[in-house]
Amino acid sequence: MPRLEVFVTEIYIMTIRQYFLSCCIMLNFVIASATAGLPDDKPAAAAKALAALFEAEWEWTLREDPLFASHLGDPRYNDRWPDASLKTFERRHEHRQEILKQLDAIDIKLLTADDRLNYRLFRRQYEIDVEEFPFHWHLIPVNHRDGIQDAGSVADALKFATKKDYADWLARNDRFPQYMDETIELMRAGMKEKMLLPKVVMERVPAQIRKQIVDDPEQSLFFKPFRNIPDAADFSQTDREKLTAAARHAIKNKIVPAYRKFAEFFETEYLPACPEKIGASQLPRGQELYALRARQFTTTRMTPQEIHDMGLAEVRRIRAEMESIVKQVGFQGSFPQFLEFLRTDPQFYFKDANELLAAYLILCKKIDPQLPRLFRKLPRIPYGVEAIPEHMAPDTTTAYYRPPSADGSRAGTYFVNLYRPEVRPKYEMEALSLHEAVPGHHLQIALATELEGLPTFRRFTSFTAYVEGWALYAERLGGDLGLYRDPYSKFGQLTYEMWRAVRLVVDTGMHTMGWTREQAIDFFAANTAKTEHDIANEIDRYISWPGQALAYKIGELKIRELRQRAERHLADRFDVREFHDVVLRQGAVPLDVLEEIVIAWLADKK
Repeated sequence: MPRLEVFVTEIYIMTIRQYFLSCCIMLNFVIASATAGLPDDKPAAAAKALAALFEAEWEWTLREDPLFASHLGDPRYNDRWPDASLKTFERRHEHRQEILKQLDAIDIKLLTADDRLNYRLFRRQYEIDVEEFPFHWHLIPVNHRDGIQDAGSVADALKFATKKDYADWLARNDRFPQYMDETIELMRAGMKEKMLLPKVVMERVPAQIRKQIVDDPEQSLFFKPFRNIPDAADFSQTDREKLTAAARHAIKNKIVPAYRKFAEFFETEYLPACPEKIGASQLPRGQELYALRARQFTTTRMTPQEIHDMGLAEVRRIRAEMESIVKQVGFQGSFPQFLEFLRTDPQFYFKDANELLAAYLILCKKIDPQLPRLFRKLPRIPYGVEAIPEHMAPDTTTAYYRPPSADGSRAGTYFVNLYRPEVRPKYEMEALSLHEAVPGHHLQIALATELEGLPTFRRFTSFTAYVEGWALYAERLGGDLGLYRDPYSKFGQLTYEMWRAVRLVVDTGMHTMGWTREQAIDFFAANTAKTEHDIANEIDRYISWPGQALAYKIGELKIRELRQRAERHLADRFDVREFHDVVLRQGAVPLDVLEEIVIAWLADKK
C-alpha cells in the first residue's frame, strides 16, 4: 500500500477510535448523571431481597396459621383451621431451614442499621423454631389452659357483620372434624414418643371437653355468633333462618360428634398414658429441652442453675421488703400468720362477681389519666375489661390480656377471673391491672401494633422476656401513678413481684431438680399471699409450659438495670418519659438487643 494511503487509513482509524471514545465518555456521563444520588446496586439489591423475604414470609405465616390471622383481624383465612397434620409440621420445619439458607445469601454488611436489626430479629425467630423442632414439643397440642377443647372461643375475636363472615364461620365449622382428627394424630404420635404432660394437669381437660358436648346446639360456643345476627338490610328473615339452621346442623352433626370422639380418645387412651411424674426431665432429652426453652424464653444464655440461684436471691430481697410492711401495719404475729390473715380475712375479698368486675373497671379508669406522667406517647387503640369465659375460668389464672386486631378495629381486652370472687384478693388488683392493661401489656402491645416504618412482623413479634418483663416492670410504676397508697396494696405489689421471683425457683426446681408439685406449692405458699386456689393453678401452669414463667423476672430485672444505668449516666438530665420511649419504640426485642438500644441512646445523649 502506498504511503499516502497508509497515512489516510491511519487517520481514518484514529478518527473512528476518537469517535468511539467520545461516545463512551458521553455514555458514562449519562449513566453517572442518571444514577447520581442513588444507592450502590449491591446494597439496594440486598435491601430489596430482604424486604421481599419479609413480606413473603409474613403471608406464609398467615396462611399456615389461620387462627393467628383471625386474631389479627385478617379475614382471608376465616373459613379454615390450621393444618395440624404430622407431615405439615415436617414441611414447615423444612421451609424454615430453607429460609435460613436464603438469609445466608444476603450480605448483612450491605444493609442499613435498621435493616440489620430487622434481619437479626427475623433470623432469630426462625433459628428458635428450627432449634426446637427436633424435640417434638408440637406433639403436645393440648394442655389444661389451651387447646382444641376451647376452639369455639375464636369466634369472640372475629367480626360478624356480613353474610360472608357467617359463611366463613360455617365453613370453618364444617372442617372441624378434620382438625380434630389431625390433633388426635399428633397426640397419638406424642404417646408413641412419650411426649406427654403429667396426669395431674391433664386430669383437668376431660371436664373441659365434656362442656363442648351439648344436647342443644344453641348452647355451644360455636353457635354464639348466631345469637345476635346484625339487624342489617342484607340479612332477611329467610337469611337468618338459613344461617341458624346451618349452624345447628354443623354443631349437631360435626362439632359435637368430633368432641365425643375426642373425649373417648382422651379418657380411654391418652390420659391413662400420661405419666405420674412431673417436670420436663421425664420427657425424652428433657434436660436439654428445658435448657433450650430457658434460653429461648429469657433470650439469655443463663443455665437453669443460674436462674434458680437468681430466684433465691430475689426471694430473700423481696421478703425483707414484705416484712417491713408487716411491721408498718402493726400486725402481731409471724410472717406465715400474716399471709394466712390476708388469705382468709373477709375485708380483703368481694362476695359478688359483679362487684369484683365493677372494681376492676373503676380502677382502670383511675389509672388511664395518670399515664402522661410517665409516657410521652400513648396508644390510640383502646382496651376493655371483660370476664374470663365461664367454661375456662376454674382452670386458668387470675387474669390475662388479648391483643387488639392489627388495624385497631377490635380493642385490646383485659380479661379478669370472676370465678369464686371470695378467693380474689382486693390487695392484688392494682398490681394485676398495671401488668395486664396499662402501662403493662396493653400499652406496650398496642404501641407496637401502631409502629410505622417497620416490616409487619416487627409489629407482632413477641419475645417473652421483653413483653412480660415490661409488664412486671410496669407493676413497679404504680406509686408514680397514684396507686399503692394503702400498705396492703403495696404488699400486694410485692406479692406479685415475689410471685415472679418464686417462679424462677419452682420452675427450675420442678423441671430440672426433681421437685415435686407439693414442694413447689409449699414454697410458693410460704413466700406469697396468693390464695391456695391461685397457687395450684399457677404451679400447674408451670408444669405444662416449661420455661415460660422464667421470662418475667429476668426481663424486669434487665429493664430495671438499664434504667439505673441511664439514671447514673444522665443524672439530672434523666427523663423517665424519654427512657420509656426508648425502651418501647422498637417493639419487642431480645434483652441483649434492648441493652444495645439503650446504650446507643445514652451515647447519643452524651
